[in-house]
Amino acid sequence: MSVRTQARRPSARHPHDDAPDTAEMFEKIAALPDGPEKNALRQQVVSAWMPMADRLARQFRNRGESLEDLQQIAALGLVKAVARYDPARGNTFASFAVPTVVGEVKRHFRDHMWGTHVPRRVQELRNQVRVAERELSYSLDQRGPSVQEIAAYAHLSDQEVRLGLEAMNSYSPLSLDAELPGTEDGYSLTETLGDLEPGYDWVVDREALKPQLRSLPYRERQILYLRFFRGMSQSRIAEELGISQMHVSRLLSRTCATLRDRVMADPA
Repeated sequence: MSVRTQARRPSARHPHDDAPDTAEMFEKIAALPDGPEKNALRQQVVSAWMPMADRLARQFRNRGESLEDLQQIAALGLVKAVARYDPARGNTFASFAVPTVVGEVKRHFRDHMWGTHVPRRVQELRNQVRVAERELSYSLDQRGPSVQEIAAYAHLSDQEVRLGLEAMNSYSPLSLDAELPGTEDGYSLTETLGDLEPGYDWVVDREALKPQLRSLPYRERQILYLRFFRGMSQSRIAEELGISQMHVSRLLSRTCATLRDRVMADPA
């Protein structure tokens, strides 16, 4: 290819063609002590680079977050990048700012956009599985990759892949009012949930009382039986046992309190 042909070829477009020239301003910022003048210069740099931050934010649209919020998050990442950038390291600001801004947006999705708290390891597995699944889908014939194929490609175990796939489908919780697939009568998830069973507590209390009842003296067990199982009044119980009604009342109160204390103190 001749030099003339090369001269006619248009120059390659810069990957960040909206990047302003702020090298001189960064040199001044690095030389200034902390104070109002340094902060003002940083603010000017942030304003100059804001179009690039907005462009990076737009790459994350349609993921459940408004564009305005994404732009604010990207702007926060840009502010952090301007504050941390050191021109003495020899790297361009664009090469430092882009991953900082993108990382800030991704961190927002990771920490604030999950419907439930998901461990970071599971989130990382989700990202690895998603990338592997997308890349394998381009090479496989009209079918999605299997768990084993994803595991081999991403260097993960089958269990890790299944966990990542499960996390991919759990990014946003499904409403309990959502209609179940395959139903035509509006049957929702709410209708599949069971109600609280009031009998459970009664069964637990009864089983907890059994051993304590067996340990009571015969007269106390008899009084409890006549009062709560036969439905007899205290006066009739007194006549049945040949004791005063006041004595029956005291025995009932004392026995019930003893049973309650024993059941509450039982570690089982």
